[in-house]
Amino acid sequence: MNLISARYAFMSAYLKGEESRAVTSEQISEALQRSATMQDAMEIIGDTDIGEYLLDQPIKTFDDADEHLWMYLNGCLGRLEGFDIPQDMLRIARLYAEKYDVLNIRIALRTILKKVPSSMVPVGAIHSGGYLHELSAAREKEELSSILATCNLGDYIQAIEKISEKEPQSVSEGEIALQNLYHHKVLEAFRGMADGDLLEKAFRIDIDMANLQTIFRLSLGGGQATGAPVLIGGRMLSEDTVQELLTLKMAEITGRLENTGYHAMAQEVSKGYEKGTEITAVDKVTEKHRFSMLRDLLSPRILSTSNMLWYLLLKELEIRNLRLTFKMLADGIPPAEIKDLVIAA
Repeated sequence: MNLISARYAFMSAYLKGEESRAVTSEQISEALQRSATMQDAMEIIGDTDIGEYLLDQPIKTFDDADEHLWMYLNGCLGRLEGFDIPQDMLRIARLYAEKYDVLNIRIALRTILKKVPSSMVPVGAIHSGGYLHELSAAREKEELSSILATCNLGDYIQAIEKISEKEPQSVSEGEIALQNLYHHKVLEAFRGMADGDLLEKAFRIDIDMANLQTIFRLSLGGGQATGAPVLIGGRMLSEDTVQELLTLKMAEITGRLENTGYHAMAQEVSKGYEKGTEITAVDKVTEKHRFSMLRDLLSPRILSTSNMLWYLLLKELEIRNLRLTFKMLADGIPPAEIKDLVIAA
């Protein structure tokens, strides 16, 4: 076996080993049913990697738990940097972290617009460089651009400069532009990687899912968004198709999706909304279908760059489920209200 194959073998084994130490759906179900406090839930998941970490932290409130969950994810990314791993895998991990840089930039833009401070996610180059507090305190877009240049995120400065940070519509359009820049950057990187076609397919499905969530919410809410900026680069839904779907009613949308892989999901969203008339049906259904599609595509692979993407998606899911669980316990929300939002790994 050559050096490259040995490195892939090591990382595949490491990532699969980490997967075996993730929180299971059974543990989440037990935490929902039996926990009275966040401490109870942390003890139930105590034999997992994230559980061991959380039990060692001074967590008293949901905000404490939220901060440490993101710090855990950042620590996982930091450990990956310490391995001698294939460059493609390392690039995937860094691009994944950059997603949170883009999210933090978007949060900063909304903070400037609304003049109300918001929490940042402690993941990404801005956080690693020690500039997250400066970003959260920025009150002019020029300050954002300066931070991006310092953190080697200059690709996004052009999009920032086009935004009128005092106008809600301009900020919304700017957020989409930032996401599209990020998506383009990721897809370009995937094209030069081993198993790049598989990675690209998974990423484009993710873009489709994000667009469909917006489409479903608008349709069920009785609104339309003709000509609004949309995420581009989806797998089955072109930009023109997305624009058309934004003008249709739910029944028409479901019909237009008949020859795509999203038809059953649209039917389930429609039925779920009719049953409870709650817009949360959109997230309940689409997130489960999204994860199922990506799992079936990425999970079976071995000795592949896709092992890294699948590991990161699992970590993201793990944190999502635990945030929901901790929020339920902190706010005294009945388990029945969130159980359908939890996604089984």
